[in-house]
Amino acid sequence: MATKLWEKETTKTPVWLEEFTVGNDNILDLELAEFDVIGSIAHTAMLAETGFITKEEFASLKKELNLILKKIKAKDFVIENGVEDIHSQIELELTKKLGETGKKIHTARSRNDQVLLDIKLYSKHKIQETVLKTETLFNTLSNKHKQILMPGYTHFQAAMPSSFGLWFGSYAESLCDDMEMLYGAYNVVNRNPLGSGAGYGSSLPINRNYTTEALGFESMNYNVVYAQMTRGKSEKVVCMAIACIAATLSKLAMDVCLYNSQNFGFVTFPSHLTTGSSIMPHKKNPDVFELIRAKCNRLQALPNELTLLINNLPSGYHRDMQLTKDILFPAFKELHNCLFACVEMLKEIQITKNILQDKKYELLFSVEAVNKLVENGLPFREAYKLISEKIDANTFQFDGDINHTHEGSIGNLMNGEIKKRFEILAVKFKQNYRG
Repeated sequence: MATKLWEKETTKTPVWLEEFTVGNDNILDLELAEFDVIGSIAHTAMLAETGFITKEEFASLKKELNLILKKIKAKDFVIENGVEDIHSQIELELTKKLGETGKKIHTARSRNDQVLLDIKLYSKHKIQETVLKTETLFNTLSNKHKQILMPGYTHFQAAMPSSFGLWFGSYAESLCDDMEMLYGAYNVVNRNPLGSGAGYGSSLPINRNYTTEALGFESMNYNVVYAQMTRGKSEKVVCMAIACIAATLSKLAMDVCLYNSQNFGFVTFPSHLTTGSSIMPHKKNPDVFELIRAKCNRLQALPNELTLLINNLPSGYHRDMQLTKDILFPAFKELHNCLFACVEMLKEIQITKNILQDKKYELLFSVEAVNKLVENGLPFREAYKLISEKIDANTFQFDGDINHTHEGSIGNLMNGEIKKRFEILAVKFKQNYRG
């Protein structure tokens, strides 16, 4: 038996061509192994339901597929040397055990719709994992040090009073928008492509509704040509969601690196979470956040990388699409590592108190002084001019209380509402996910 599903018995592929075209598939495809088996079980169940295989054949196929699935979960499954991909390996094992029955698994199915299906099932699973890790970070940020004041900056200039609660809460709410993007990506991949074959369907009267329901998809990709067109597009949409979370993490990491520097001194970390210098004994570098920043900046480039890979292709399958796995699979791993590292660091962040008592931050209160005059009846422009003149004359002083009460301000963080929004999105995932 040929170890390539497409290879004819009369042809022999040169070694160099095989190595070039297979690429990393025999490594990356192990990420898809579990989902390929799950898809194969649903497909063979449909074949039995529509009469293309007998119930006895289905029973034997299902038994062997479950044994393969057990090996995969035990990390005892490999793609053998000379076997092109996960689809070939599974069919090869079934054929070794079941002979002609094993060969029937490919009825009314192409490698194209197999890969499409596997990547969508994989993406659904990984998005769910991302939701859980994002939720952990969200909970770490919520209600953290909300009463402690800190300077707020614009243009790298001290601007107005802020608080650590306001700062941390801003990133918590940013994750809400990121969850919206994740949910949108999840909806895009929650469509069954199986049955589209090589992109033009099949003359066999298969039942696509059956596999859609069996695999827990919300619906199918109805048009078989479009089902094939989602290859690359689905990965791009998912990477756009990944890039949104990465943008939040990158900005947070930049803030932390800045605020950890001696010139700011707003936050510090225990020595065991920082690194030193080979020649400067005083250094405590925030390497973890520097790497989070760098890794997440790279993740933000992925949608553009996928655009360049697929945007000049006509409809139908092209081998270019094989390379989407090289982009998508490492992206999830990198993002999950960054989310984990960020949570672990923030658990031990040390906050500097009484920062605003430093004389250099006195001008932060200029707007407070203007607003006090406005509250006493002076027009804003007159109040602004009066305080500006005091600043120019170096006579400005402010010793009043800060009283921010409106929604989303220092005194009214709206963390409960932000948390409610996040939880609503998290529940949507839990309601729609069927494994």
